[in-house]
Amino acid sequence: MRVILLGAPGAGKGTQAKRLAERLGVPHISTGDIFRRHLKEGTELGKQVRGYLDSGGLVPDDVTCAIVADRLAREDCEKGYILDGFPRSQAQAHALKDMLKKQGRRIDLVVDLAVPDDEIVERLSARRSCPKCGAVYNLKYSPPKGAPNRCDAPGCGEELVQRVDDKPETVRERLRVYRETTEPLAAYYREEGLLKSVDCAGLKPDEVFEKIEGLVAEGAGRAK
Repeated sequence: MRVILLGAPGAGKGTQAKRLAERLGVPHISTGDIFRRHLKEGTELGKQVRGYLDSGGLVPDDVTCAIVADRLAREDCEKGYILDGFPRSQAQAHALKDMLKKQGRRIDLVVDLAVPDDEIVERLSARRSCPKCGAVYNLKYSPPKGAPNRCDAPGCGEELVQRVDDKPETVRERLRVYRETTEPLAAYYREEGLLKSVDCAGLKPDEVFEKIEGLVAEGAGRAK
């Protein structure tokens, strides 16, 4: 199956997409992961992306679409994939549809993870990252097990930091941009007959995944 996960920053798309990809045996394709790799390696693209992310903005459509097109053309995507963080605008959605049409394929299901803004701000503002090994923690839900604010990965112990894009003011700006640019995708995919929404407010990750699995099972049945 080819599945898109929609949801605001901090809605849990990455966590759920990884689990779903493992369950279905298909790649988890995250534009965020691709961008972070470029950031870490200090590529020219990484330098461009840094400016957009630090200000709470979005990477331009042409750059994002080119990267995704290259990834979807690889052999491991033949049997399907889970898209996480793409598309983020109607322009990207149209580009994806055209891209797949040329391949004789289509998206099978779009799942929208709905989480209240205040809950998202609380989640992300408590997130901390290790600048040395890249481990990610949440001071409220998954804090370090050892010394406070220190990475407890074997052999690390580095002091944790808060990324610029996880600070409350930046999170709210990211949410504003999302509501303005990405949220209309829900209406677009609803009209396409592909959208299913999951109310994630107050739910644990396992509970959210159970709901997603049910929707995927239904979608697989329709695809047959």
